[in-house]
Amino acid sequence: MDRRFLTVLGVSLLFALVVSSIFYQITARAGARKTDSGESRDVVVAARPLGVGITVKPTDVKVIKLPTELFPKQGFSKVEEVLDRPVISNILLDEPLLEGRLASRGSGLGIAPIIPVGMRAVTVRVNDVVGVAGFIMPGMRIDVLVTGRPPGQDGSFTTTALQNILVLTAGTTIEPDSRGQAINAPSVTLAVTPDQAEILTLASNEGKIQLVLRNGTDQSIERTSGRRIYELFGGAPKEQPRAPAPAPRPRPKPVEVAAAPPPPPPAPPVDQIVVIRGNQKTVETVLKNN
Repeated sequence: MDRRFLTVLGVSLLFALVVSSIFYQITARAGARKTDSGESRDVVVAARPLGVGITVKPTDVKVIKLPTELFPKQGFSKVEEVLDRPVISNILLDEPLLEGRLASRGSGLGIAPIIPVGMRAVTVRVNDVVGVAGFIMPGMRIDVLVTGRPPGQDGSFTTTALQNILVLTAGTTIEPDSRGQAINAPSVTLAVTPDQAEILTLASNEGKIQLVLRNGTDQSIERTSGRRIYELFGGAPKEQPRAPAPAPRPRPKPVEVAAAPPPPPPAPPVDQIVVIRGNQKTVETVLKNN
């Protein structure tokens, strides 16, 4: 191999190594100067995992320092800003506390802070069948079916009363089990609108309800016509007895009106005679005898 080529190649590699070393040192020094001169800020983080519904206490949080450019949006710098505020979204260990994860101070305890604005929390009693054998957990979406007997009709009727309803709690638990296990709860609390709260209360008191699980990503609302008991067994609908026709109303009797008395007879005709006596002229009346 040509010795000149090897010499040129070695010099090129040496030059590239020197240039890379100089560039690395310049970059490292610039980064060190930026880090040393950069300001840091206090940020409040969780000292332990915080679940939904927990009210933040001094032992639940701690303060660490972060570079200013890494300070999270909606973060807090003082512990006093987060104390006595309920948690509405799970916070992990050493995770910064954010405004969107906390309810306002004084908004209540338990599930009150996690009720969406404009919604209501309604609790219904369930059993293993109604509660889908204990598989209902907070955060799931369900439909509510109601079975009853409509007034004036024979046979039961089942209809889908509510759809895509959020489960707030299962029993007294307001967050899923840490191991993902089902929760066997005697009651379920649902987030509904005021109109839906009326429907759910009426359905619970006047009929039997059944909770139906649905996929949490399925937000569609289906139109259903309901099902009657004769459709279940393939029979024909029973004709409802017709209401008797109303009796005809009696016609009012005509009111007799007395005839008007005949007009009086006209006066008898009167004859008049003109009498001239000298230069006097008089008119005399002569009565005509019938």
